[in-house]
Amino acid sequence: MKIGAIIVAGGRGTRAGGDVPKQYREIGGRPVLARTLDVFLAHPLIGPVIVVIGAEDSKRFEALAPLLAGGVETVTGGTTRTASVRAGLQTLEHAGVDAVMIHDAARPFLSAALITALADALKDHAAVLPALASVDALMQLDATGRLVRVINRDEVAAAQTPQAFRMAELMQAYRALGETALPDDAAVAVRAGMDVHTVRGETGNFKLTTPEDFARAEAMLKGPSAITVTGQGFDVHRLETADSMMLCGVEIRDGLGLVGHSDADVGLHALTDAILGAAGAGDIGQHFSPSDPRWKGAASDRFVLHALDLLQQAGGSVLHADITLIGERPKVGPYRDAMRARVAELLGLELRRVNIKATTTEKLGFTGRGEGLAAQAIITARMT
Repeated sequence: MKIGAIIVAGGRGTRAGGDVPKQYREIGGRPVLARTLDVFLAHPLIGPVIVVIGAEDSKRFEALAPLLAGGVETVTGGTTRTASVRAGLQTLEHAGVDAVMIHDAARPFLSAALITALADALKDHAAVLPALASVDALMQLDATGRLVRVINRDEVAAAQTPQAFRMAELMQAYRALGETALPDDAAVAVRAGMDVHTVRGETGNFKLTTPEDFARAEAMLKGPSAITVTGQGFDVHRLETADSMMLCGVEIRDGLGLVGHSDADVGLHALTDAILGAAGAGDIGQHFSPSDPRWKGAASDRFVLHALDLLQQAGGSVLHADITLIGERPKVGPYRDAMRARVAELLGLELRRVNIKATTTEKLGFTGRGEGLAAQAIITARMT
């Protein structure tokens, strides 16, 4: 699936204060918009990237562009957010993308893992957004500030961006909308009768709106100091004669299969345990019991994404992954590039941050006899 991105960066951000629009202000010595674009430009699933800027901001963006690691295209936005997104969509429509993610420029702290989770959800849904459940009691007030009613917080959630859509369905929704302005793109989708699904949002993916938000952002970037942790995983599955197996997310047809309750992807199972180790969240068996019928034949990428979610909740993000596959067969070489690409996609990492290697045990032990395949994984993560 080819996924484009539209970064909405045409607002004035007057509530944030300052002499320039908030997306061009610096936090930690780098402009907010540059930080936001860094995440999308580095993600292996995203491209092209369109930035919708204000009519008076072309020189500001020209000054920012040399700071970026990749090229982007700019278009001039309209007087409303809806009009600005429409301008971005009209440009992206000719780029041959299958789907689009639309993101607020003033949310610079989204993770690559969130983009990956949204991309994965687009395989099953035409519209999906990240949302956060409320941990506080919610109340409806009147114009004087008097309490009118208490709202059941289990029935509401805070919407975030990026909001992700299959391109054809969203274009149809915008055409049906006409010139009406709505708060966000999920509202456009709902107006058109689309089902909008959610994935778990991120507390760090907040929108810079007020001076207090900018102070919070500076504090996040300055400290507490981040630490680097490692997680290690190991897994073994028995081999049998079969048409195919899944290994590091790639189907291999070599006359062998791996035996297990799920799809028995030994590489992704080791990776899942490594991520859980970095998160301090136990092991794969605690989260996906082999006796639970829900996981019968399940694709192991679901386990990896669940572990990433737990790591993110613990304040971490994966920086690097190294997987070693141990066995006589199958030969990994012909599939190595595809495996690296799939693992990089799942983790939201650049390809150079993923390594996959293979070794044998010189005909010794169960792997040497061809009875099974083992895998070891080590990940490096940044924790805040």
